[in-house]
This record gives sequence, structure tokens and C-alpha cells, in this order.
Amino acid sequence: MKKPVVIYALIMSSLILSSCKKSANEQSAAPATDSVAQTPQKETGFDISKIPVSDKDLGDFPFFTVPEGLQVQNKPLQRDFDQVYFPVDGKFVPIEGKSWKTFIVKKDGSSSEFSYPYFEKSYDEAIKEAGGVKVFDGKVSKEELDELKEKAKYLGEEGSQDYWNEPVKVYVIRRAAGDDIYIQFSGNNASGAIEMVQKSPFKQTISKVQSEQIRKDLNEKGKSVLHINFDTDKATLKPDGKEAVAEIVKVLDQDKTLKLDINGYTDQSGNSSHNQQLSKDRADTVLNTIAQAGIDKNRLSAHGYGDSSPIASNDDEAGKAQNRRVELVKR
Repeated sequence: MKKPVVIYALIMSSLILSSCKKSANEQSAAPATDSVAQTPQKETGFDISKIPVSDKDLGDFPFFTVPEGLQVQNKPLQRDFDQVYFPVDGKFVPIEGKSWKTFIVKKDGSSSEFSYPYFEKSYDEAIKEAGGVKVFDGKVSKEELDELKEKAKYLGEEGSQDYWNEPVKVYVIRRAAGDDIYIQFSGNNASGAIEMVQKSPFKQTISKVQSEQIRKDLNEKGKSVLHINFDTDKATLKPDGKEAVAEIVKVLDQDKTLKLDINGYTDQSGNSSHNQQLSKDRADTVLNTIAQAGIDKNRLSAHGYGDSSPIASNDDEAGKAQNRRVELVKR
């Protein structure tokens, strides 16, 4: 009577083992891509080393002409050194170097209206032909845009992208020397906007103030132009700014008859009334710092002229740095 039970148990064990083997075989036979597809892929972000290097001869900056039948709306803005934000991989990244930007519209007298598909396809093919790779295509997140407003300096100027309303396309042309080229453009049914930066390091053009040079300039030219460093948008001297003022004190100390007008100037960032007051405050700071070193105030006067007399272009950072100055004028 017990044999049927034993036989039944053996049969059931065989069936269970067979089922387990079948299940294991089915799982091992499943395509490997299924398991990969079900695993969330971690975002790695943008990596320039993954972009192929372009050795194409691109000619002179800004490298590309305007498509036939179109023209720049106003004079393009070109800066020898600038910082422009590009939404690379959807995240805004500051790129520094030589910049060029403009709005593009239909050519005067043309019977054909502006066509964004024509504008887009023209630049897309030209950039790719030059070895460029598209690294972003779409709208930027609200979180990124909120951060951009706090960082970017030139939103709304000639050639600026309307990230809030238009999708933007971003390309990179990687160069062997590291002077990579970043391009972004967008548009609508009336115009296109394009911006370009070729990476390059900042080159300091301001030399340290020396009393010998101040004395020489005053004797030969009647004035000495100094670039004294203050905290941004303030009249507070930075440490090297204090060193520069100490050099002025040396000159005044060596020539007891010397009297100076201290004239402050700014670049054209901000409004004129603010710049006027800032330049006067900075001139006052220089005067008071000199006086604190023991120089009679009656030998000095301070004036602020704001952004009224630039000595260089305000279209790039190098020119703005030249315009932010203090002039010592011999009386």
C-alpha cells in the first residue's frame, strides 16, 4: 500500500526539478538587452574627451558666413575675451574665450520671408561639416534658467538666446590645441540668434603700479593712468589696490611741492548716475588713504567722471578693465 505513495512522490519530485530547469533555461535564454533596458542608466554628463577632434581648416573667427538670403540685423558683438553660458547636456556651463553673437533676419529687399528651418539646416550642416557635434537640443529646465539669471551678464543683448520660449541647439567643435569652439542657436518665424565662443585663457594686461613710472608719467605727460583694484561695484580697495596707493604716497613724499587731482572712471556697466557716484567714491577712497599715510589733503582733490570718457572699447572685458581706472593729473 505504501508503494504508490513512493512512486507518486518520485513523480512529483521529477516534475518539480524539470520545471525548475525549464525556468532557469528560459531565463538564461532571455536576450541580454532586456535586463540592460530595465536598469536605469546613470547620467554621466558632458565629457569633451568623448568628442572627436576636428582637424578641419576653419579659417578666421567667427568661421561661418551668414546663409544666402539672410543678413545680420545689427552689428555683431565680438569680444576678445568673454564668458558665455551654454546649456551643455542641459546644464549651463560658462565658456570663456573669444566671443561672437548676432541676430539674423531676412536680407533687405528679399521677396522671401525668414525661414527658421532654412536657418537651422544651414548652420547644422555647416557646423557638422567642420567637425562639430551636437551636444544639446531642446528647452532648458526652469531650475537652470533661474540660476542663469543670477550668473549671466549679457542676457537680452544682441544675439542672446531666448531660452524661456525657444528650444536651443548647442554644438562643440573640439580642437587639438584645446581652443574648442562652442556654438548655440535658436529662432522663430521672424529671426534667428547665434552665439559662438572659441575657448582661450584670460591674459592679464594690467601691470603693477610702480612709483618710478608714476613720477615719469607725471613729468612727461602731466598725468598718470593707473588701474587700481577695488572690490566689485564698491569703493573698497583690494590688497593690491592698497599697494598701488602706497606707490602714489612715495611719489608725493619725494616731491613736497607736487599737487594732484585724483580722477575716477568706470566702464559702462550699470547706469550712468550709479557709475558717476561709484567713480567719485573710489577717487575719495584713494585721496583719504593717501592722507592717512601723512600727506596733506590740501595737495589733493578727488573727482568722479563715471563712464563718460572711455579709453578703450566697452564691448569686451579687456577694454572694460582699461576703462576702470584712476588718473592722477598734475596741478
